[in-house]
Amino acid sequence: MLFSLAIIFLVGSLLGKLFEFFGLPRLIGMLLTGVVLGPYVGNVIADPLLYISADLRQIALIIILTRAGLSLNLSDLRKVGRPALLMCFVPATLEIIGTLLLAPQLLGFSLLEAAILGTVIAAVSPAVVVPKMLGLMQKGYGTRKSIPQMVLAGASVDDVYVIVLFTAFTSLAGGGDLRPTAILTVPIAIGMGILGGALCGFLLTTLFSRMHMRDTTKVGILLSVAFLLVSVEQALEGIIGFSGLLAVMALGVVVQHQKTKVAERLSRKFSKMWVGAEVLLFVLVGASVNIQYSTRAGIAPVVLIMGTLVFRMVGVFISLMHTNLTKNEKIFTAIAYTPKATVQAAIGGIPLALGLPGGEMILTVAVIAIIITAPIGALLIDKTHPVLLERTVRNTL
Repeated sequence: MLFSLAIIFLVGSLLGKLFEFFGLPRLIGMLLTGVVLGPYVGNVIADPLLYISADLRQIALIIILTRAGLSLNLSDLRKVGRPALLMCFVPATLEIIGTLLLAPQLLGFSLLEAAILGTVIAAVSPAVVVPKMLGLMQKGYGTRKSIPQMVLAGASVDDVYVIVLFTAFTSLAGGGDLRPTAILTVPIAIGMGILGGALCGFLLTTLFSRMHMRDTTKVGILLSVAFLLVSVEQALEGIIGFSGLLAVMALGVVVQHQKTKVAERLSRKFSKMWVGAEVLLFVLVGASVNIQYSTRAGIAPVVLIMGTLVFRMVGVFISLMHTNLTKNEKIFTAIAYTPKATVQAAIGGIPLALGLPGGEMILTVAVIAIIITAPIGALLIDKTHPVLLERTVRNTL
């Protein structure tokens, strides 16, 4: 396993730097490293590391979401208001509707199979979007109208919404019942996650006020509490909805609100941790991509993905109606809401594992969605933000 980790960090970092040198996003090199080293091509990564790949990816995601919370100012988010709320579910809903319309025609799916596929591909990737938005906040792009903050918050809730629907639809396909109360799981999971994270945030800020400790110790405590919050989600599964990742963000937001200077210092430390976590996350996401699935599928999945992205972008424009955003800013927001990676890698294979009809094709489309949208979305964010967004005085995070 140590050899595999060494290769992952060395090759992933070098390829990431190479792609960055040519003006492309680092994550493309990291994803490519995972594909080449993964079990479906080079088979270099040790099996024990692949077995815990999902846990390692989650740790990396927790690191970047904690940093996001520590950098997210509540007053900035309040300025956005209604559009931020609509961005949490309208674009994903439109993309699922698009899948319901297109998948039966292109893939021969039933409506239920199309609904499951829609929930798999509809989630935006926080692993791609969050670091990009944090970078824009640091450079001051779009911050006057809180555009990065809105995308950052919306992308996190978007995943909760989509995953709850995915669970409901797969249960129905497996012979269960789709109870109307299942839809209530969405607001309950969001509310409980925010409440749990906020409570932990208040407790930690009280602890930091009463006890003197090094910032490194605070980082360790903060990260441990974040791990516990995600573990609570797993413990409460089937009992009550609870979004662990949303709780992690809420934890950071409260610390930022209560202890701004402390949050700034901790955010810088988490930023340094992300340098290594980013490589691990995207290489392991790449390693989960089975190229054979995508090469056998033909053009239909690509047409489907591009078509549903149009529906998603329409959802973004609907969410931003009657706002003070310019046309260029709305276009950028729609672009920023396209990358897919972590959720698709995490749940794309579940329908196949459950033996559901269309499971192999669902996994294929999930893989192709990662291959197309993660690098292209990241590239478009990098290339268009200087043109489409207004730059203000640089924020210090």
